[in-house]
Amino acid sequence: MEQDIRWIQRFDNFKRAFTLLREVLLSTDDITSLPSIVKEGIIKRFEYTFELAWKTLKDKMIEDGLVIDKISPKYVFKIAYQSKYINDIDIWLEMVNDRNLMSHTYDFAKFDEVLLRLKNRYYPLLDGLFDFFIEEQLQ
Repeated sequence: MEQDIRWIQRFDNFKRAFTLLREVLLSTDDITSLPSIVKEGIIKRFEYTFELAWKTLKDKMIEDGLVIDKISPKYVFKIAYQSKYINDIDIWLEMVNDRNLMSHTYDFAKFDEVLLRLKNRYYPLLDGLFDFFIEEQLQ
C-alpha cells in the first residue's frame, strides 16, 4: 500500500541514482585527475540524480499538503527552503545552475570546476536530502 505513494516511488529511483553517484564520488580524493570519459560519466550521474532529487522533493511536499503551482527546480527548492525541508538555499540554486550548464553546454573547461563543487558542496546536500527521505519513509 505504501508503495502507491508517488514520492516513495520516485525516491526508489533517486536512491538508485544517488547510490551510483556516491560510489564514484567517494572512490577518489582527486576527482579532477580522473580520465575525461569518467568525468563525463560522473556529470551524467549528477544530472539524473539531481533531476530525481528535486522531483522527489516536489512529490514529498505535495504529499504533505503544500501547493506547488510552478514546476521548476528553482521554484521547488525555494518553496522547500521556505517550508524548512532544506537548508543552504544558495548552494541548491548554485547546483541548479551547474546542472543546467552541464546539460545544455558541453563546456569541458567547466567540468573540473563543477566536479569539485559536486564533491565538496553538492554531495553533502544531496546526502542530507537522501537521509531526510529515508527518515520520512520510516515514519
